[in-house]
Amino acid sequence: MARIAGVNIPTQKRVSIALQYIHGIGPKRAQDICTKVGIPGERRVNQLTDDEVLRIREVIDSEFTVEGDLRREVAMNIKRLMDMACYRGLRHRRGLPVRGQRTHSNARTRKGPAKPIAAKKK
Repeated sequence: MARIAGVNIPTQKRVSIALQYIHGIGPKRAQDICTKVGIPGERRVNQLTDDEVLRIREVIDSEFTVEGDLRREVAMNIKRLMDMACYRGLRHRRGLPVRGQRTHSNARTRKGPAKPIAAKKK
């Protein structure tokens, strides 16, 4: 099992697909990494040599922000918005949608399960 950027990538998958298991690498970046290292697209992870795995690691470390560093950077950006008390920061703080989505009938993912309103007493 190859370990790149602190992530065990699956061995039976193609390299470009397996690289996407690393947080911060999507389809385009995975293809770019494969072309820079010179690995054909149909190659599987278990067919890689140690030298190729090392070159993939070096390309990722030198050119991309991935995994822990990326998660920390995103968390710091959100924390900065919350500290500034701007509109987006307040929405993050209250756990509501940040990018202008409606909340009257939707947004259950951000708001959590619906809270029942008490029935009217007779």
